[in-house]
Amino acid sequence: MPTVQLTAQKFKEEIFDYTTEKEWNYKGEKPAIIDFYADWCGPCKMVAPILEQLADENPDIIIYKVDTQVEQELASVFQIRSIPSILFIPIGKEPMMQAGALPKHVLEDVIKKELLSSVS
Repeated sequence: MPTVQLTAQKFKEEIFDYTTEKEWNYKGEKPAIIDFYADWCGPCKMVAPILEQLADENPDIIIYKVDTQVEQELASVFQIRSIPSILFIPIGKEPMMQAGALPKHVLEDVIKKELLSSVS
């Protein structure tokens, strides 16, 4: 499954509606990763093909991408200060944010230990 471009509206519909809810309540049925990036960002360009590979290799998770230049509201809500920033969303647990361009083996480790371990 390819990565999915995410808008603020789609985020509110499919992930979490931060305008109406105070406590985190993930709406998705599969664990997710959200990549906050910008087109001009060198490290983001290095991470993008890795995330595409991981999306293909892991059908049990969804990988979203948020262009912080376009979706400034989402970048503000998540207080994105550096990019890339990656939000890991397990099922039934709090999300975890990690800033920086993570290598593939680290991303695979987080997927296995934090995201897929929460799926029954």
